Formats: sequence, structure tokens, C-alpha cells
Amino acid sequence: MGNEEPEGKRRRRRRRRRRRDDPDRAGFAALLPQLLTTGNLAAGFFAIIQASGGKVLVASYAIFIAALFDILDGRAARMTGNVSRFGAEYDSIADTVSFGVAPAVLAFHAGDLASLGWAGWVMAFIYTAAASLRLARFNVSSGRYQGRFDGLPTPAGAGMVVSAVWFMGFLDLPEGLGLPSLVPALGVMFLGLLMVSPIPYHSFKDLRVGRSYSATVIPVIISILLILEPGLNFFLVGALYVISGPAGYLWRLRTGRELLPVDASSLAGREPSAAGGGSSATERGSSGEGGASVARGARPTGASRNPNVTSLADHAPTGDAREIETGR
Repeated sequence: MGNEEPEGKRRRRRRRRRRRDDPDRAGFAALLPQLLTTGNLAAGFFAIIQASGGKVLVASYAIFIAALFDILDGRAARMTGNVSRFGAEYDSIADTVSFGVAPAVLAFHAGDLASLGWAGWVMAFIYTAAASLRLARFNVSSGRYQGRFDGLPTPAGAGMVVSAVWFMGFLDLPEGLGLPSLVPALGVMFLGLLMVSPIPYHSFKDLRVGRSYSATVIPVIISILLILEPGLNFFLVGALYVISGPAGYLWRLRTGRELLPVDASSLAGREPSAAGGGSSATERGSSGEGGASVARGARPTGASRNPNVTSLADHAPTGDAREIETGR
């Protein structure tokens, strides 16, 4: 009986060695994250086409699917050990399309911003420019505070636009949200400004599902509530998260409380965590960069920058993994 456990370990070791030595299996494992990121990019591109054709509901579903791909590609990269700078940059490009351009086009058509003339497309473009700047800033610095993003994650901003379209369907409002076009225009511009703001947002990267009973049950209950009436509940959850940043910021100013800063000296040599516990904040939502969005790849920041990495062409992983803006 005493030899059974060591023998089992030897069998598992041989099985892992055969998987590593199998070039077909290794090649697919390396390709899988890139395929999922391409799915994210394709869904975002499809959303732009559908929104431009007036099919705003279909476009909103496509952006939601893009967020799912954004979560899966980060998970796949960490599970297969293919976390790289190349994957991170490719993921940022896909996120720019899916969570930067597509939501702005969706808001432009769903909110009838064309009736505002040049002001309508400028206000929608502010969202796209802000999302692009937000992703670029995240590539350089993941955040100043522990467990916080700097600014609204891009997947969360995109999710707010999507949930507004669903909320329109829940209220059975007519075309153009049933509101003056200036209202959705100001709303999408406000989301863009929150992305590039220094206001900290909770990243939820310290949430460990399955570590305790409450950490398992609470997400299940929330998921059930969201599924029961997505048109209403997704909008309420999204609005609460968007408001939580400014509200928390004002509360800390009033009480004098401060967030824990990121200890840059502790980031050097930190390994990527499959649970999303690296030094980078989660962007896939969520995205992102956020709870709705997970990104993959290593981000050298401050003291953790590897002096041997001189260019993107090296494709060398660094110590901290880029994780869920969701938004980014």
C-alpha cells in the first residue's frame, strides 16, 4: 500500500512528460490563447458591422461574447503556461476594437447621436479615445493601489453601454432610447472620462471563488439574479459599479481614509497567478482588464521591469501577469 502513492505520482509525471513531448499538443496549447483573442476581435468587429446596420441588440450580444472571449484567453494563457508580451499586446489591440470602438459605435446608433451633428460623433469618439488611452496606460502601469484599477476598466465601460441597450428593451422604449439624444451622448462621454480618470475602482482580483462557502454561494446567487432579468439587473449592477468609483473617492476624502499603495519592491520576481493574483490589476470585468474582461501577458511596471527586455520582439514574459478592466 505504501508504494501506491509514489507509483501514482510517477505515472502522472510520465503522463505530463508525454504531453510536453507531444509537438501537436504543445502547438495547440500555444495557439489556443491567440485563437480566443482572435474570437474577441472578431466579435467586436461583428458588433461594429451590426450596429452600423441598425441591429443594436445583435451588436450588444456580440460585445458580450467578446467579453467572454476576453476572459477565456487569459485563463487559457495561464493554464497552458503561454503568458507572453506578444499575447498581452495582441489582447490590448483586440480590446481596443471590442471595448473601445464597438461600444462607441453601438451608443452612436442606439442613442441616435447622429441627430446631434458633429457633436454626436465627437462625443462618441471621446469614449473611443479614452478607452484606447486607458488600455495604453494599463500596459505601462497596472495601478497605484492594491486591489484597485486606476480609472474605470474598459470592459466595465463597454458593459455599461451594452446593459443600457438591454435596459431599453426591458422598458420597451422606442428607437433612440426614448430619450433626447444628448442624454446618451453625455452618458457615453462620461464613461470615457471615467476611464482616463485617476479614480480607483475595485478590481476584485482578491476574490477567491471556492475558497470558502460564502465565496462560492454568493457569486452563484448573483449569477442567478442576473440571468432571471438581464435587461434590468445587468444595468443596475453596472450602474452601481460605475458610481462606486466616484462615491468611494468622495467618501475617502470626507473620512480621510487612504487605500494601501502597491509596494513596487515586492513586485520583482512575482510569478503569474492562475487565480489572477499577480501584481497587475484585472481589466476582462469583469475585463478586462475588468470583471467582465481578463487579459493575459506580462506587464513590466516600475521596479519590476526586467532590464534585459529591450523590445517587444523579445516576447519575454516578466514577473507580473496582466489580468480582468474587464474594461480595462
